[in-house]
Amino acid sequence: MTRQQILLSIFLLITISSLVGILNSGGGSNAEHKIRISLLGTSEDEDYDGALAFKHYVESRSDSAIAVELYPSGQFCSTERECLEALQAGVLQVFMFTTGGFGSVYGPAQVLDLPYVFRDDAVAECVLDGPIVDLLSQTVLDAELGIRLMTVSNTGGWRNFATTDRPILTPEDVRGRKIRTITAPLQQELVRQLGGNPTPISWSEVYSALATGVVDGTKNGIHDIVSMQLHEQIKYVTLDGHAYMGGLWWYSEKSWQALPESLQSVVQEGFSELKGTTRRAIKHWEAESYIVFEESGGTLFVPNLEERKLFRDAVSGMRQWYSQTYGDEWLDRLDQAVKECEST
Repeated sequence: MTRQQILLSIFLLITISSLVGILNSGGGSNAEHKIRISLLGTSEDEDYDGALAFKHYVESRSDSAIAVELYPSGQFCSTERECLEALQAGVLQVFMFTTGGFGSVYGPAQVLDLPYVFRDDAVAECVLDGPIVDLLSQTVLDAELGIRLMTVSNTGGWRNFATTDRPILTPEDVRGRKIRTITAPLQQELVRQLGGNPTPISWSEVYSALATGVVDGTKNGIHDIVSMQLHEQIKYVTLDGHAYMGGLWWYSEKSWQALPESLQSVVQEGFSELKGTTRRAIKHWEAESYIVFEESGGTLFVPNLEERKLFRDAVSGMRQWYSQTYGDEWLDRLDQAVKECEST
């Protein structure tokens, strides 16, 4: 039996068990189509809020033809690779990658995760709602990866440096530090250019890595830190905002083709609801999380314009690294998109 067949069998067993539990609890559904959404985060974050909005919209507008099942905290699949394989097999219908995390699937997509590109939420959202993402979606479809991009949300606000022992006040403070990253090459290169030691660790293992000293810090949004209780270990957060944490929501192409066109329209509208909900929710969650973090004894450092420039200058080589690795085509598209959005 091949690895894909083994994984498919495992995912089918998980799904059957989940459905049995639902039926036993009186929550069964006779819907013709099932949409299973896997989330690596908990039910206490904006991704779950968005998925819940999607569920309510799609189920109410499909005349009971679709039932949506949510699996937070890695209940369905616990790693991005497992979830991707489930999507491609059509066992899982929906999964979200961060813009950086998707770089492990399609490297050039990391262009959207280059540091200090977007000046604010408005510019980031404008770019991520624009033609560069439409082109990315079509490129992935043409590559026959078995997944379809549905929308881009916000998953965690802005990515910042967070540490356990001493704060990062200047770029030099990263030197020699072990910083947790995702597996994406761009995220690791960013830490290297600051003189740090990038340490890829899965999201579910970050808490223990911080607690045991495997890493000295991480790169996350403030709400992700609080919702995962990482602030029990993290004592310093530097709000440098080096990346807008876009969430790329993918649908299994195999499952998509099985939906009638009328239901495809409902599902697409549902993703619009999801996008709006997550973008609104994270702003609320962030405000609360700053309070929780400081009340727990944490310290926030907000760089001024001059200090932020020091960070930008310290990683100015990231563009050259990207160009040498993936070429200039997507860089040029990003520059044009940012320019147009900043002028509106």
